[in-house]
Amino acid sequence: MPPAIAATLLPPVTDQAALRERVRRLAENRPAVYRMIDPAGRVLYVGKAKSLRTRLLGYFRAQYPKDKPARILHATHDLVWDYVPSEFASLLSELRQIQQYRPPYNVQHNRTRRATFIAVSGGAAPRVGTTTRADREGVRAYGPLRSPARVGEALRVLNDLLGLRDCADRMPMVFAGQGDLFDRPQQAACHRHGLGLCDGPCAGFVEEMAYRFKIETAVAFLEGRTIQPLDRVVEQLSVCTEEGRFETAIRWRERFEALEWLFAALNRARSGIEFLSFVYREPGVQGDERAFLIRRGRVRATFPYPSTPIEIEAFRAVVREELDRPEPGTGPLPPAHIDEMMLIMSWFRKHPDALRRTTALETWAEPSSSPLEPPCAPPMLSSLP
Repeated sequence: MPPAIAATLLPPVTDQAALRERVRRLAENRPAVYRMIDPAGRVLYVGKAKSLRTRLLGYFRAQYPKDKPARILHATHDLVWDYVPSEFASLLSELRQIQQYRPPYNVQHNRTRRATFIAVSGGAAPRVGTTTRADREGVRAYGPLRSPARVGEALRVLNDLLGLRDCADRMPMVFAGQGDLFDRPQQAACHRHGLGLCDGPCAGFVEEMAYRFKIETAVAFLEGRTIQPLDRVVEQLSVCTEEGRFETAIRWRERFEALEWLFAALNRARSGIEFLSFVYREPGVQGDERAFLIRRGRVRATFPYPSTPIEIEAFRAVVREELDRPEPGTGPLPPAHIDEMMLIMSWFRKHPDALRRTTALETWAEPSSSPLEPPCAPPMLSSLP
Protein backbone atom coordinates (compact mmCIF):
# COMPACT_ATOMS: atom_id res chain seq x y z
CA MET A 1 0.00 0.00 0.00
CA PRO A 2 1.44 3.45 -0.90
CA PRO A 3 2.65 5.45 2.15
CA ALA A 4 0.26 8.36 1.46
CA ILE A 5 -2.78 6.07 1.51
CA ALA A 6 -1.52 4.17 4.51
CA ALA A 7 -1.10 7.43 6.42
CA THR A 8 -4.74 8.37 5.84
CA LEU A 9 -5.91 4.99 7.12
CA LEU A 10 -4.18 5.17 10.47
CA PRO A 11 -6.49 4.53 13.46
CA PRO A 12 -7.87 7.59 15.30
CA VAL A 13 -5.62 9.01 18.01
CA THR A 14 -8.31 8.77 20.68
CA ASP A 15 -11.53 6.95 21.57
CA GLN A 16 -13.99 8.80 19.33
CA ALA A 17 -17.04 7.19 20.93
CA ALA A 18 -16.04 8.59 24.33
CA LEU A 19 -15.25 11.99 22.80
CA ARG A 20 -18.65 12.06 21.09
CA GLU A 21 -20.42 11.15 24.31
CA ARG A 22 -18.67 13.99 26.16
CA VAL A 23 -19.75 16.45 23.46
CA ARG A 24 -23.32 15.11 23.58
CA ARG A 25 -23.54 15.50 27.35
CA LEU A 26 -21.64 18.76 27.90
CA ALA A 27 -21.88 20.93 24.77
CA GLU A 28 -24.80 23.39 24.56
CA ASN A 29 -26.42 24.83 21.46
CA ARG A 30 -24.97 28.28 21.96
CA PRO A 31 -22.49 30.38 19.95
CA ALA A 32 -18.96 29.26 20.72
CA VAL A 33 -15.40 28.96 19.45
CA TYR A 34 -13.86 25.49 19.69
CA ARG A 35 -10.35 24.09 19.41
CA MET A 36 -9.28 20.61 18.35
CA ILE A 37 -6.13 19.44 20.12
CA ASP A 38 -3.65 16.74 19.11
CA PRO A 39 -2.00 14.28 21.58
CA ALA A 40 0.95 16.65 22.05
CA GLY A 41 -1.34 19.49 23.14
CA ARG A 42 -1.02 21.48 19.90
CA VAL A 43 -4.07 23.19 18.42
CA LEU A 44 -4.95 21.49 15.13
CA TYR A 45 -8.01 23.52 14.23
CA VAL A 46 -10.03 26.49 15.46
CA GLY A 47 -13.67 26.81 14.47
CA LYS A 48 -16.80 28.78 15.35
CA ALA A 49 -20.41 27.72 15.65
CA LYS A 50 -23.77 29.38 16.13
CA SER A 51 -25.00 26.13 17.75
CA LEU A 52 -21.99 24.38 19.25
CA ARG A 53 -23.51 20.99 20.08
CA THR A 54 -25.00 20.52 16.62
CA ARG A 55 -21.79 21.62 14.92
CA LEU A 56 -19.50 19.31 16.89
CA LEU A 57 -21.74 16.28 16.55
CA GLY A 58 -21.64 16.84 12.80
CA TYR A 59 -17.94 15.99 12.83
CA PHE A 60 -18.74 12.48 14.02
CA ARG A 61 -21.17 11.93 11.14
CA ALA A 62 -18.60 12.85 8.48
CA GLN A 63 -17.07 10.06 6.38
CA TYR A 64 -13.40 9.24 6.91
CA PRO A 65 -11.12 9.73 5.00
CA LYS A 66 -13.23 11.41 2.30
CA ASP A 67 -14.48 14.40 4.35
CA LYS A 68 -12.15 17.02 5.79
CA PRO A 69 -14.08 17.28 9.11
CA ALA A 70 -13.58 13.55 9.62
CA ARG A 71 -9.86 13.82 8.86
CA ILE A 72 -9.48 16.62 11.41
CA LEU A 73 -11.42 14.61 14.00
CA HIS A 74 -9.28 11.55 13.26
CA ALA A 75 -6.17 13.49 14.37
CA THR A 76 -7.90 15.06 17.38
CA HIS A 77 -7.18 13.92 20.93
CA ASP A 78 -9.34 16.48 22.74
CA LEU A 79 -11.99 19.12 22.12
CA VAL A 80 -12.25 22.36 24.13
CA TRP A 81 -14.56 25.31 23.63
CA ASP A 82 -15.43 28.77 24.89
CA TYR A 83 -18.96 30.11 24.76
CA VAL A 84 -19.39 33.59 23.31
CA PRO A 85 -22.42 35.88 23.42
CA SER A 86 -23.04 36.32 19.68
CA GLU A 87 -22.05 35.46 16.11
CA PHE A 88 -19.95 38.65 15.84
CA ALA A 89 -18.07 37.72 18.99
CA SER A 90 -17.45 34.22 17.62
CA LEU A 91 -16.00 35.59 14.37
CA LEU A 92 -13.66 37.89 16.26
CA SER A 93 -12.57 35.23 18.74
CA GLU A 94 -12.02 32.66 15.99
CA LEU A 95 -9.78 35.06 14.05
CA ARG A 96 -7.71 35.99 17.09
CA GLN A 97 -7.23 32.35 18.13
CA ILE A 98 -6.17 31.40 14.60
CA GLN A 99 -3.62 34.20 14.70
CA GLN A 100 -2.44 33.03 18.13
CA TYR A 101 -2.18 29.28 17.50
CA ARG A 102 -1.60 29.11 13.71
CA PRO A 103 -3.38 25.72 13.51
CA PRO A 104 -2.34 23.62 10.49
CA TYR A 105 -5.89 22.69 9.43
CA ASN A 106 -7.16 26.26 9.26
CA VAL A 107 -7.12 27.74 5.81
CA GLN A 108 -9.94 30.30 5.90
CA HIS A 109 -7.84 33.11 7.33
CA ASN A 110 -4.78 32.10 5.31
CA ARG A 111 -6.48 32.06 1.92
CA THR A 112 -6.02 34.65 -0.81
CA ARG A 113 -8.21 37.65 -0.23
CA ARG A 114 -10.40 39.12 -2.92
CA ALA A 115 -9.35 42.63 -1.88
CA THR A 116 -6.22 44.14 -3.38
CA PHE A 117 -3.58 46.05 -1.49
CA ILE A 118 -0.70 48.20 -2.68
CA ALA A 119 2.55 46.96 -1.16
CA VAL A 120 5.82 48.86 -0.87
CA SER A 121 8.53 46.30 -0.21
CA GLY A 122 11.59 46.71 1.96
CA GLY A 123 15.20 46.18 0.96
CA ALA A 124 17.82 48.33 -0.70
CA ALA A 125 15.63 49.13 -3.70
CA PRO A 126 11.95 48.92 -2.67
CA ARG A 127 9.32 48.21 -5.30
CA VAL A 128 5.68 49.25 -5.49
CA GLY A 129 3.25 46.53 -6.52
CA THR A 130 -0.03 44.81 -5.70
CA THR A 131 -0.72 41.96 -3.30
CA THR A 132 -3.60 40.12 -1.69
CA ARG A 133 -1.48 39.22 1.34
CA ALA A 134 -0.53 42.48 3.00
CA ASP A 135 0.17 41.19 6.51
CA ARG A 136 3.90 40.53 6.05
CA GLU A 137 6.37 42.36 8.24
CA GLY A 138 8.62 44.79 6.41
CA VAL A 139 5.97 45.62 3.78
CA ARG A 140 4.08 48.91 3.81
CA ALA A 141 0.50 48.19 2.72
CA TYR A 142 -2.23 50.56 1.52
CA GLY A 143 -5.88 49.84 0.79
CA PRO A 144 -7.95 47.74 0.64
CA LEU A 145 -8.93 48.43 -2.95
CA ARG A 146 -11.28 46.90 -5.47
CA SER A 147 -10.62 46.34 -9.18
CA PRO A 148 -7.15 44.73 -9.25
CA ALA A 149 -6.82 45.51 -12.97
CA ARG A 150 -7.27 49.26 -12.44
CA VAL A 151 -4.89 49.24 -9.49
CA GLY A 152 -2.27 47.44 -11.56
CA GLU A 153 -2.72 49.88 -14.46
CA ALA A 154 -2.36 52.91 -12.19
CA LEU A 155 0.76 51.49 -10.54
CA ARG A 156 2.34 50.90 -13.93
CA VAL A 157 1.84 54.59 -14.67
CA LEU A 158 3.26 55.59 -11.28
CA ASN A 159 6.29 53.31 -11.62
CA ASP A 160 6.99 54.55 -15.16
CA LEU A 161 6.72 58.21 -14.17
CA LEU A 162 9.11 57.85 -11.25
CA GLY A 163 11.45 55.32 -12.84
CA LEU A 164 10.80 52.65 -10.21
CA ARG A 165 11.62 49.01 -10.78
CA ASP A 166 8.87 46.42 -11.09
CA CYS A 167 11.06 43.31 -11.21
CA ALA A 168 11.01 40.49 -8.64
CA ASP A 169 12.23 41.17 -5.11
CA ARG A 170 14.97 38.56 -5.55
CA MET A 171 16.62 40.57 -8.37
CA PRO A 172 20.12 41.71 -7.24
CA MET A 173 20.53 45.48 -6.97
CA VAL A 174 23.75 47.38 -7.75
CA PHE A 175 23.58 51.12 -7.19
CA ALA A 176 25.92 53.63 -8.78
CA GLY A 177 29.10 53.96 -6.74
CA GLN A 178 28.56 50.60 -5.02
CA GLY A 179 31.21 47.97 -5.64
CA ASP A 180 33.31 47.22 -8.69
CA LEU A 181 31.44 46.38 -11.85
CA PHE A 182 34.67 44.91 -13.28
CA ASP A 183 34.62 47.32 -16.24
CA ARG A 184 31.95 45.26 -17.91
CA PRO A 185 29.21 47.02 -19.91
CA GLN A 186 26.29 47.95 -17.73
CA GLN A 187 23.05 46.40 -18.92
CA ALA A 188 19.69 46.50 -17.18
CA ALA A 189 17.87 43.24 -16.64
CA CYS A 190 14.78 44.33 -18.57
CA HIS A 191 13.82 46.66 -21.43
CA ARG A 192 12.17 49.31 -19.25
CA HIS A 193 15.46 51.12 -18.64
CA GLY A 194 16.09 51.38 -22.37
CA LEU A 195 12.62 52.90 -22.79
CA GLY A 196 13.29 55.47 -20.06
CA LEU A 197 10.75 53.94 -17.70
CA CYS A 198 13.11 52.60 -15.00
CA ASP A 199 16.20 54.11 -13.42
CA GLY A 200 17.96 50.74 -13.59
CA PRO A 201 18.97 50.06 -9.96
CA CYS A 202 19.83 46.50 -11.03
CA ALA A 203 22.79 47.71 -13.13
CA GLY A 204 24.24 50.71 -11.31
CA PHE A 205 22.47 53.42 -13.31
CA VAL A 206 21.15 55.28 -10.26
CA GLU A 207 22.44 56.17 -6.80
CA GLU A 208 20.70 54.67 -3.80
CA MET A 209 19.68 58.02 -2.28
CA ALA A 210 18.19 59.21 -5.58
CA TYR A 211 16.18 56.01 -5.92
CA ARG A 212 14.94 56.17 -2.34
CA PHE A 213 13.84 59.78 -2.88
CA LYS A 214 11.62 58.58 -5.72
CA ILE A 215 10.23 55.76 -3.57
CA GLU A 216 9.33 58.24 -0.85
CA THR A 217 7.62 60.41 -3.47
CA ALA A 218 5.53 57.38 -4.43
CA VAL A 219 4.74 56.69 -0.75
CA ALA A 220 3.71 60.32 -0.21
CA PHE A 221 1.36 60.01 -3.20
CA LEU A 222 -0.13 56.77 -1.84
CA GLU A 223 -0.65 58.43 1.54
CA GLY A 224 -2.28 61.52 0.00
CA ARG A 225 0.52 63.88 1.04
CA THR A 226 1.55 64.95 -2.47
CA ILE A 227 0.12 65.06 -6.00
CA GLN A 228 3.52 65.54 -7.64
CA PRO A 229 3.09 62.61 -10.09
CA LEU A 230 -0.25 64.06 -11.18
CA ASP A 231 1.35 67.49 -11.65
CA ARG A 232 3.93 65.99 -13.99
CA VAL A 233 1.25 64.29 -16.06
CA VAL A 234 -0.76 67.53 -16.32
CA GLU A 235 2.38 69.38 -17.39
CA GLN A 236 3.11 66.87 -20.18
CA LEU A 237 -0.53 66.85 -21.24
CA SER A 238 -0.52 70.65 -21.58
CA VAL A 239 2.70 70.65 -23.59
CA CYS A 240 1.44 68.01 -26.01
CA THR A 241 -1.86 69.82 -26.46
CA GLU A 242 -0.18 73.18 -27.14
CA GLU A 243 2.16 71.57 -29.68
CA GLY A 244 -0.69 69.82 -31.47
CA ARG A 245 0.53 66.28 -30.62
CA PHE A 246 -2.97 65.09 -29.89
CA GLU A 247 -2.36 61.33 -30.02
CA THR A 248 0.38 61.70 -27.40
CA ALA A 249 -1.89 64.01 -25.42
CA ILE A 250 -4.56 61.28 -25.35
CA ARG A 251 -2.05 58.85 -23.83
CA TRP A 252 -1.11 61.40 -21.17
CA ARG A 253 -4.82 61.94 -20.49
CA GLU A 254 -5.23 58.20 -19.91
CA ARG A 255 -2.31 58.26 -17.47
CA PHE A 256 -3.89 61.19 -15.65
CA GLU A 257 -7.20 59.33 -15.33
CA ALA A 258 -5.44 56.22 -13.99
CA LEU A 259 -3.53 58.16 -11.32
CA GLU A 260 -6.52 60.31 -10.43
CA TRP A 261 -8.62 57.18 -9.88
CA LEU A 262 -5.92 55.61 -7.68
CA PHE A 263 -5.53 58.79 -5.60
CA ALA A 264 -9.30 58.96 -5.03
CA ALA A 265 -9.61 55.22 -4.33
CA LEU A 266 -6.92 55.37 -1.65
CA ASN A 267 -8.64 58.37 -0.06
CA ARG A 268 -11.90 56.40 0.01
CA ALA A 269 -10.11 53.45 1.61
CA ARG A 270 -8.69 55.69 4.33
CA SER A 271 -12.13 57.23 4.90
CA GLY A 272 -13.69 53.77 5.07
CA ILE A 273 -11.27 52.67 7.77
CA GLU A 274 -11.80 55.92 9.68
CA PHE A 275 -15.56 55.39 9.35
CA LEU A 276 -15.23 52.12 11.30
CA SER A 277 -14.83 54.00 14.59
CA PHE A 278 -17.76 53.70 16.97
CA VAL A 279 -19.27 51.76 19.86
CA TYR A 280 -21.17 48.78 18.51
CA ARG A 281 -23.99 47.35 20.63
CA GLU A 282 -24.35 43.64 19.89
CA PRO A 283 -27.34 41.80 21.41
CA GLY A 284 -26.39 38.45 22.85
CA VAL A 285 -28.18 35.23 21.98
CA GLN A 286 -29.05 34.73 25.64
CA GLY A 287 -29.41 38.40 26.56
CA ASP A 288 -25.67 38.95 27.07
CA GLU A 289 -25.56 42.34 25.34
CA ARG A 290 -22.01 43.56 24.66
CA ALA A 291 -20.36 46.87 23.78
CA PHE A 292 -17.50 46.68 21.28
CA LEU A 293 -15.29 49.74 21.16
CA ILE A 294 -14.14 49.80 17.52
CA ARG A 295 -11.63 52.31 16.21
CA ARG A 296 -10.26 52.35 12.67
CA GLY A 297 -11.52 48.85 12.01
CA ARG A 298 -10.13 47.24 15.16
CA VAL A 299 -11.87 46.14 18.35
CA ARG A 300 -9.98 47.98 21.06
CA ALA A 301 -12.13 46.89 24.04
CA THR A 302 -15.19 44.76 24.85
CA PHE A 303 -17.49 45.15 27.86
CA PRO A 304 -20.98 44.15 28.93
CA TYR A 305 -23.18 46.90 27.54
CA PRO A 306 -23.43 49.54 30.32
CA SER A 307 -26.88 50.09 31.77
CA THR A 308 -26.36 51.77 35.16
CA PRO A 309 -24.97 55.30 35.77
CA ILE A 310 -21.77 53.87 37.27
CA GLU A 311 -21.25 51.49 34.33
CA ILE A 312 -21.90 54.31 31.86
CA GLU A 313 -19.33 56.61 33.45
CA ALA A 314 -16.76 53.83 33.61
CA PHE A 315 -17.27 53.07 29.93
CA ARG A 316 -17.08 56.79 29.07
CA ALA A 317 -13.65 56.86 30.68
CA VAL A 318 -12.51 53.94 28.51
CA VAL A 319 -13.74 55.72 25.36
CA ARG A 320 -12.05 58.99 26.34
CA GLU A 321 -8.79 57.16 27.00
CA GLU A 322 -8.97 55.57 23.56
CA LEU A 323 -9.70 58.88 21.85
CA ASP A 324 -6.71 60.45 23.60
CA ARG A 325 -4.39 57.98 21.85
CA PRO A 326 -3.01 59.47 18.63
CA GLU A 327 -3.71 57.48 15.49
CA PRO A 328 -1.85 57.90 12.19
CA GLY A 329 -4.25 59.09 9.52
CA THR A 330 -2.33 58.49 6.30
CA GLY A 331 0.35 55.90 7.00
CA PRO A 332 0.46 52.25 5.98
CA LEU A 333 -1.89 49.69 7.47
CA PRO A 334 -0.57 47.83 10.52
CA PRO A 335 0.19 44.32 9.19
CA ALA A 336 -0.89 42.50 12.35
CA HIS A 337 -4.41 43.98 12.21
CA ILE A 338 -5.33 43.81 8.52
CA ASP A 339 -7.30 40.56 8.93
CA GLU A 340 -9.38 42.08 11.72
CA MET A 341 -10.08 45.22 9.67
CA MET A 342 -11.23 43.06 6.76
CA LEU A 343 -13.43 40.95 9.05
CA ILE A 344 -15.17 44.03 10.51
CA MET A 345 -15.65 45.61 7.09
CA SER A 346 -17.18 42.38 5.86
CA TRP A 347 -19.48 42.09 8.90
CA PHE A 348 -21.06 45.52 8.48
CA ARG A 349 -21.30 45.11 4.71
CA LYS A 350 -23.20 41.82 5.17
CA HIS A 351 -25.27 43.13 8.12
CA PRO A 352 -26.20 46.76 7.29
CA ASP A 353 -28.86 46.82 10.01
CA ALA A 354 -26.08 46.38 12.57
CA LEU A 355 -25.01 49.96 11.81
CA ARG A 356 -28.21 51.13 13.54
CA ARG A 357 -26.70 49.87 16.80
CA THR A 358 -23.56 52.00 16.52
CA THR A 359 -22.80 55.23 18.33
CA ALA A 360 -19.99 57.66 17.57
CA LEU A 361 -17.09 57.53 20.01
CA GLU A 362 -17.39 61.29 20.50
CA THR A 363 -21.01 60.84 21.63
CA TRP A 364 -19.92 58.44 24.34
CA ALA A 365 -17.09 60.73 25.39
CA GLU A 366 -19.41 63.69 26.04
CA PRO A 367 -20.57 63.69 29.68
CA SER A 368 -23.89 65.41 28.84
CA SER A 369 -24.86 63.01 26.03
CA SER A 370 -27.21 60.07 26.27
CA PRO A 371 -25.53 57.31 24.27
CA LEU A 372 -27.97 54.61 25.34
CA GLU A 373 -30.52 55.95 22.84
CA PRO A 374 -28.38 57.34 20.00
CA PRO A 375 -30.44 59.59 17.66
CA CYS A 376 -28.55 58.60 14.52
CA ALA A 377 -29.31 57.03 11.17
CA PRO A 378 -27.05 54.28 9.85
CA PRO A 379 -24.03 55.63 7.94
CA MET A 380 -23.71 55.06 4.21
CA LEU A 381 -22.36 51.61 3.41
CA SER A 382 -20.61 53.11 0.38
CA SER A 383 -18.05 54.50 2.83
CA LEU A 384 -16.71 50.98 3.28
CA PRO A 385 -13.95 50.01 0.83
